Parts: sequence; C-alpha cells; structure tokens
Amino acid sequence: MLLPKRVKYRRVHRGRMKGTATRGNFVSHGDFGLQALEPAWITSNQIEAARIAMTRYIKRGGQVWIKIFPDKPITEKPAETRMGSGKGSPEYWVAVVKPGRVMFEIGGVSEELAREAMRLASYKLPIKCKFVAKEDKGSEE
Repeated sequence: MLLPKRVKYRRVHRGRMKGTATRGNFVSHGDFGLQALEPAWITSNQIEAARIAMTRYIKRGGQVWIKIFPDKPITEKPAETRMGSGKGSPEYWVAVVKPGRVMFEIGGVSEELAREAMRLASYKLPIKCKFVAKEDKGSEE
C-alpha cells in the first residue's frame, strides 16, 4: 500500500479536478503507458491492484513504473454520527488524476504483451484508460 511517510497537514480540502494534466502526460521511462481519459481519485488499493495485475501477466519480465502517488488523505466520519463536531479522521489515501495523465508504464516487453497487461490493469481502475506508446524524440529533430 502506498502512502506518504509524513505530511505537513493531516487533513486537506477536497479540491477540484478541472482541466487536463499538464505534467506527466507522456511516456517518459518505459515504452508503453496507460493514460487516463477521465478525472478521478485513484486510491492506493486500486494502484496496488493494477500493479499486481500487470506484473502477474508479464511474469515479472520487463519493468513496471507507477507514475502516480497517493498523497491526498481522505477523511470519513464514523457511521451514525450527527452533523457537526469537526472533520473526520483520515481513512485512506488517493492520487488526484486528471485526463491525459500517464499512470503506469511498462518497458522491456513486446507491444502485445504490454497491451494485454495494461488492459488487465485498466479493469482495476474506476476510469476509462487508453494504451499509449512512446513517441520517438529523434524523428522530430
């Protein structure tokens, strides 16, 4: 389970997820990636489930990069509690993902193997995703 070692503030505002990702929106480490098409909060459990699905399918061949990190605490109040009496306690951690963000990358495997591994990983996530390949930087120059 991914979570920060320490944070400046225990509880944070919910925030908004408007717009598209300006950073982390291209494949940088591996050869293929899984790109988000919708905005969402991805929990640490979902990230872990997707990672396991990918690494099981590629049978620990190649390498997997996780490009998102759950650094936002989500608070919940206990069940059957009356309104008021402050904000609840942190229950789990999420990564804020905007459309266009590359969440996972795979390198060192063939395209069909990577495509199937990413398909299995996308089933574990609550959003629509797209399989993307790395653009060659040398062909543009």
